[in-house]
Amino acid sequence: MAVNTSAEAPIPVGEVSRLIGGWIDRLGAVWVEGQITQLSRRPGAGVVFLTLRDPSYDISLTVTCFRAVFDKIADTVSEGARVVVHAKPEWYAPRGQLSLRAAEIRPVGVGELLARLEQLKKALAAEGLFAAERKKPLPFLPQLIGLVCGRASAAERDVLENARLRWPAVRFEVRNVAVQGTHAVPQVIEAVKELDALSAVDVIVVARGGGSVEDLLPFSDEQLVRTVAACRTPVVSAIGHEPDSPLLDLVADLRASTPTDAAKKTVPDVGEELVRIQHLRERALRSVNGLLDREERGLESALARPCLRQPHRMVEEREEQIASVLDRARRCLGHLLDRADSELAHTQARVVALSPAATLRRGYAVLQHADGSVVRAADEVAADEELRARVAEGEFAVRAVGGSAGAVGSAGAVESAEAVGPTE
Repeated sequence: MAVNTSAEAPIPVGEVSRLIGGWIDRLGAVWVEGQITQLSRRPGAGVVFLTLRDPSYDISLTVTCFRAVFDKIADTVSEGARVVVHAKPEWYAPRGQLSLRAAEIRPVGVGELLARLEQLKKALAAEGLFAAERKKPLPFLPQLIGLVCGRASAAERDVLENARLRWPAVRFEVRNVAVQGTHAVPQVIEAVKELDALSAVDVIVVARGGGSVEDLLPFSDEQLVRTVAACRTPVVSAIGHEPDSPLLDLVADLRASTPTDAAKKTVPDVGEELVRIQHLRERALRSVNGLLDREERGLESALARPCLRQPHRMVEEREEQIASVLDRARRCLGHLLDRADSELAHTQARVVALSPAATLRRGYAVLQHADGSVVRAADEVAADEELRARVAEGEFAVRAVGGSAGAVGSAGAVESAEAVGPTE
C-alpha cells in the first residue's frame, strides 16, 4: 500500500529503504534471461559476481551466486554468453542497491537460440515484415551512402574501397558501432535511426564480416528488425558470408552475401555504365540511320511516280477530259434546244389551227347580241333585233328581218338579216 507522507511528516531514508526491500521481497524468485557482460570470481571468495544485461536494451542487473552454483557451468559460459538464471531479487539497504541472488544458472545453447530465432522469424513473417511488396527499390546512383559497421573493420574497408573503385564520386556517411557483444544491438539501432533521419542519405548499408552464430545474434534481434522495417530509407544487409542468414537479411530491402557484394549492388560500375552508354549511342545511331535510309527510299519512290515526274501531264489529261465534257454538254444542250423549238413550233401550229381566228378566216362569222353574248340558236334572235357580226377582218352590224324567227337548223342560222353597215 502507498505510504502517506508530506513535507511536514516525512519518513527517514532507512524506512524508505526498508519499504523498498519489503516490496521487492514480495516479488519472489523469477527466471531471468540475459547476457553476461562482467564476470568476477575472486580467489578464495565464496561468492561470484555477474552483470546480466538485456541484449536489446541498455539495462543491466547485478547477479550474485555462491561459487558452488557457478562452478556447475563455469566450463561452458564466459563473458558474452547468454544464460537463464533462476534468482530472487534482493535489496541491499545500506547502499540502496538492487541485485539478484542466483540459485541456478543455465547456459542457453546454440540449438535453443536457433529454435527461438525460428519462432521469432515466424512471428515477424506473420506480421508481414518480410513481405516482398513492402521492400523499397534502391536508387540507381546514390549520392550519399550511410554505412553502419565496426570501427576499422574489414567490412568497412571492403565496402568503401569497392564502392569507390566502381564510382569514384560516391560519398559515405560512416557510423562505427559495436557489431557483436552486449552493446551491439543498441548502437546499431541508434546508428540506423540517425542515418535514416538524414534526408541526404539515399541508402543505408549495415555490414559485418563473418562469425559464429553467437557473434551474429545481434543482427537477429527483434528490436533491430523492427527498426529497419520502419526506415524510410532503403536498407542493405551485408552480414557475414553466403551461408549466414540473420533476420536482418529478411527484413532489409536488399540482401548482400558479403560487404563486397553490398558495394557492387549499391553502386553502379562507371566502366560498365560507359560501355552501356556507348552501346546505346550506337543503337540510337543505327536506328536514326535506318530511319533516314527508309525515308530516303520512300522519297525516291514518290518522286519516281509519273504524277511527280511529269506534273503537267495530269493537267493536260484533265484538260482533254474537260474539253470533251464541254463539247458533249454543248451537243446535249443544242439537241435539247432543237427539240424544244420543234415542240414549240408544233404546239404553235396546233394552237393556230384551233384558234377562232383561223375559223373566221375560212368565212365564218360570229353573231353577238347587243350585250355581247354569242348567238347560238335561231330562236334566240328576236324580229328586227340588231346584232353584231364578227368576221376575220373586222365586224359589222346586222338586223334580223321578217316576222318571227324561222326554223333553226343544226347550225343555228338566222333566215334573213339586213346589214346595217360594217364597223371597225
